[in-house]
Amino acid sequence: SADGCSAEERQSRDPARVFAKVREDRDPAAVRRGEVRGAAVRGAAAGPVRVAASVPSPAAASGSRGRVDIRRETGNRGGKTVTVVTGFTGIGLPEKEQLAKKMRAACGCGGTVKDGQIELQGDKREPVAKILAEAGFRPVFAGG
Repeated sequence: SADGCSAEERQSRDPARVFAKVREDRDPAAVRRGEVRGAAVRGAAAGPVRVAASVPSPAAASGSRGRVDIRRETGNRGGKTVTVVTGFTGIGLPEKEQLAKKMRAACGCGGTVKDGQIELQGDKREPVAKILAEAGFRPVFAGG
């Protein structure tokens, strides 16, 4: 090969093998739970290995950025309905503006970031919750 290594040498440097904890024949339930990469490392002397969870995937990180409240308001707005997203922690103004822009585009409505919260014109709670969940937040519908 181009790097001068055989296929077996490349497999031995695979990070999944470095963090080997349990062989498949000792814990077949690990294969069913997805903790063992069976097909990727089959044929090795040690058998398939358990992979260390050192870096969480984006799906696993879902909800790890904290709870955000989504509520619908009409008060002091001339009877107009507004969707308000509050409760962001550890997130700066630029990221809030970026989220607001994504929400406005997805909902097809106007909106802004005001006083540390995102306001969108109209009742857009469902699409906003989906966008927030994809961004790693835990959206909660608050109020009525």
